[in-house]
Amino acid sequence: MILALYQPLTSHTHLSYFFMRYLSYPLLCFALALVSGCAQKQTAETPARAFIARENMDTTIAPGDDFFTYVHGTWIKKTEIPGTEGSVGSFVDIYNTTKANLRNILEQAAKANAKQGTIEQQVGDMYTSGMDTVAIEKLGKAPLEPYLAKIAALTTPVAALQYDASVAKDGFNELTAADISVDDKRSSQYVVALYQTGLGLPDRDYYFNTDPATLGIVAAYKQYTKTNFTLLGEDPATAAKNAELVYALEKEIAASHRTKVERRNPELNYNKMAVADAAKKWANLDFATLLKSFGVQPDSVNVCQPDFYTKLNTLVKTVPLTTWQAYLRHNLTKNASKYLSKDFVDATFNYAKTLSGQTEMRPRWERVYRVTDGLLGDPLSQLYVQKHFTPEAKTRMDALVANLATAFEKRIEMLTWMSDSTKTEAKAKLSTIIRKIGYPETWRDFTQVVVTKDNYLNNAVACTEANFAFMLSHQGKPVDKKEWGLTASTINAYYNPTINEIVFPAGILQFPMFDLQADDAINYGAIGLVIGHEITHGFDDQGAQYNKEGNLKNWWGKSDKEKFKAKGEKVVKQYNAYTVLDTMHVNGALTLGENMADVGGLAIAYDAFKLTAQGQSTEKIDGFTPDQRFFLGFAGAWKDKKRVESQRQQVLTDPHSPAQYRVNGPLSNFTPFYTAFNVKEGQKLWKPESERETIW
Repeated sequence: MILALYQPLTSHTHLSYFFMRYLSYPLLCFALALVSGCAQKQTAETPARAFIARENMDTTIAPGDDFFTYVHGTWIKKTEIPGTEGSVGSFVDIYNTTKANLRNILEQAAKANAKQGTIEQQVGDMYTSGMDTVAIEKLGKAPLEPYLAKIAALTTPVAALQYDASVAKDGFNELTAADISVDDKRSSQYVVALYQTGLGLPDRDYYFNTDPATLGIVAAYKQYTKTNFTLLGEDPATAAKNAELVYALEKEIAASHRTKVERRNPELNYNKMAVADAAKKWANLDFATLLKSFGVQPDSVNVCQPDFYTKLNTLVKTVPLTTWQAYLRHNLTKNASKYLSKDFVDATFNYAKTLSGQTEMRPRWERVYRVTDGLLGDPLSQLYVQKHFTPEAKTRMDALVANLATAFEKRIEMLTWMSDSTKTEAKAKLSTIIRKIGYPETWRDFTQVVVTKDNYLNNAVACTEANFAFMLSHQGKPVDKKEWGLTASTINAYYNPTINEIVFPAGILQFPMFDLQADDAINYGAIGLVIGHEITHGFDDQGAQYNKEGNLKNWWGKSDKEKFKAKGEKVVKQYNAYTVLDTMHVNGALTLGENMADVGGLAIAYDAFKLTAQGQSTEKIDGFTPDQRFFLGFAGAWKDKKRVESQRQQVLTDPHSPAQYRVNGPLSNFTPFYTAFNVKEGQKLWKPESERETIW
């Protein structure tokens, strides 16, 4: 499981499920004596920049009532969300800068006529093939025909499952969610892991909620499914019938799914068993053949959500073959649509916009860039890093990470609720965390992947097969702790508990998250919070269940564990009280880990800032004290405005709270903020000091 800083704007095709399960942490390695040397020195040649957008602020709002709106209120009022976006804000700003840089790289590579097998040739030709709309339109649905023929030739429901497993390597599977991931309880080894999947809607609850917004999304999804069938050549009546059959099957499957809150329990998700036992338990699935179709023949597997396979075991006997074939045709079309002609692309967008609120499709070049980034992430990131990430940025981040780790160690030592023996274990875990900054030491080798200028879908399949083969290659090997779960250009950060690592790709190391020219107050408030957030993920309600070796094993004293759980319950209660839309509230249980990481991360970042020269001074810049600039830098990094549709989807599916509460929630618990902005009793963020929960 991977704990991410935020829900990414882009997804990476076949990013291994274990990288999608848990995304945040730093390594203590710089001496404290280096801490005060991190402030950016200003000279006549490099005058101080404000780094605070006063024009965005709404100073009619008291900081103690709503700090998020105080910092961003005028910007929120004036900003229109482009039709191509579901939201705008800091992450979108960074994304827009990054995509422009990567577009330039791709266009130059496309013109370069580089040698076959070089990364320039691969990314350039992938981009060229995606931009060749004449060739794509001419092909129409033809690229799907070989797959459709195989689906038509299936003779049993079990064969349908085996077919689905066999096309996982191409990226066109839906029911077979499996990967080679680190074994949660033997972190030096890999294990084949199986997950619940099979749904077309974003989450199981969409099949059972009856509010008008959800019913509208369901209707759009059914229409999308019907459209897919008509694009494959079915008459409207048959297409409508098949769409209903597919939805009914998915609803049956959804009933077996664990909720997102339930899936946050790593112990509940650990169900390792012998394949022979799984074959007996789910005798109708021909389990060994199913795994072989996927590409693995292990002795044991971790079946993360067993109820899903129990349901499949029943459905292959109760659902007719024709329904399974319809289901496979729809999902083939859905998963391949981005590589196909305009009618397929339009059908997908017409459904997707009901979730995001977008009114316009993103331009062709951006959609092709996102595909290229997802499939050839390492080659493209290698070119990105060469042009857009400096050694100085890495050095500055090294120091920041080390200083945050130092601050966290001191906070552990000062805890009054934790016993000395558990503190010793916590500090041991902290000291062994691996840190990765910018880009991997070794780039993945893609030289054998054949990419041409003239067939977009074939290129996508070739790249997907290479990524899939790379994932399968981990079988039977020791865990490689040097691998990265995100590409270097990705705008995110994560903590992985089974490796006990924290990772900061180059993509996120841009303003307003990070700037080499910024004073320490700004950088510690922004990227410092991110670092602290990832540190705390190693010690949140999920990460704290893993020991320093990355094993799912208790290292807590009994009373300490009970106190920690009680503190977490207070955080759940706090965030449950936040209203997002009408009567829709933040789900405190779903967002607990991220909220704990925000609350802890803010405290750690502030403590580290107070170790710097600027943190110990009172000198104002642009009219703000160092502490005020720290909190303004923190809030400034979370600028965000979302469409109603995107807000609703975030609350229902995202383990992160909305940006407003990622700012106001932690600040309401943090006494130094009260002091910096004179927060008084009666203001909305004020709490009695005894109720300000910082945990770490």
